[in-house]
Amino acid sequence: MLLNRRQFITSSSLLSAGLFLPEAWVKTKPTYKIAVVDLMILKRQKLGAFQLTKEIGADGLEVDMGGLGQRETFDNQLANPEIRQQFLAKAKELNLEICSLAMTGFYAQSFATRPTYQRMIQDCFDTMNAMNVKVAFLPLGIQGDLVKNPELRPAIVERLKVVGKMARKAGVIVGIETSLDAKGEVALLDDIGSKNIQIYVNFSNPLKAGRDLHDELRILGKTRICQIHCTDEDGVWLQNNPRIDLKKVKQTLDDMHWKGWLVIERSRDASDPRNVKKNFSANAAYLKSIFQAG
Repeated sequence: MLLNRRQFITSSSLLSAGLFLPEAWVKTKPTYKIAVVDLMILKRQKLGAFQLTKEIGADGLEVDMGGLGQRETFDNQLANPEIRQQFLAKAKELNLEICSLAMTGFYAQSFATRPTYQRMIQDCFDTMNAMNVKVAFLPLGIQGDLVKNPELRPAIVERLKVVGKMARKAGVIVGIETSLDAKGEVALLDDIGSKNIQIYVNFSNPLKAGRDLHDELRILGKTRICQIHCTDEDGVWLQNNPRIDLKKVKQTLDDMHWKGWLVIERSRDASDPRNVKKNFSANAAYLKSIFQAG
């Protein structure tokens, strides 16, 4: 079998052909991909979020499940098959991926006490399966802050055990964001006891608390982290942020053999916070210069 030196060939093709070529000749998927949050680019469940994501220069989009408020479930426009298909078609057209669906309504609402939480979770899972999305983002939020409200831990653990069983049945991963440090999150995951419940890391949490980000990542380890919100609080762009060294972060993640989606949530310039394209383009370009270089 003859191969053109200029042709890129997948590793699986080489394996099946019994051939070995220099590593530089083999086309591989990038270890890290960069996404933005539709809510934070002011396009919550809007079809236009995809075109804006493309203009920003990201590889994908975290799509929100819609508002929650006091409803029994999310105000989810993607439950409509016609709207859902428009989203999928636009993503395909622009060569973008939907990296996760986000239940950000739980930032302000109580996961520990809402009576219809199972319906909310199932609606998210049904949408994920209809759109072939494998990760859901579930923040425990202000009312589920386990540092300020430790008495909620038993209820949250029991509910997440239920969610873990639902996630296993649906074939998806739920990434939770908590206020705990990494050791506390490991203990929480141990209590939940489900491989389908993992941590959705947010860099700003340990940075705000003065904890060592690299130690936190190493304590969590490769298999407990599903995705990462790879930004800090608003104020300055990532490239101008003195309290986070992303080159060192990449080395830490490389050493852990972790790979996946780095999702830009904030790190907007305080002098021009509503200039979406400018802020998110700058952060996306900087992340790509570090995590996708070469």
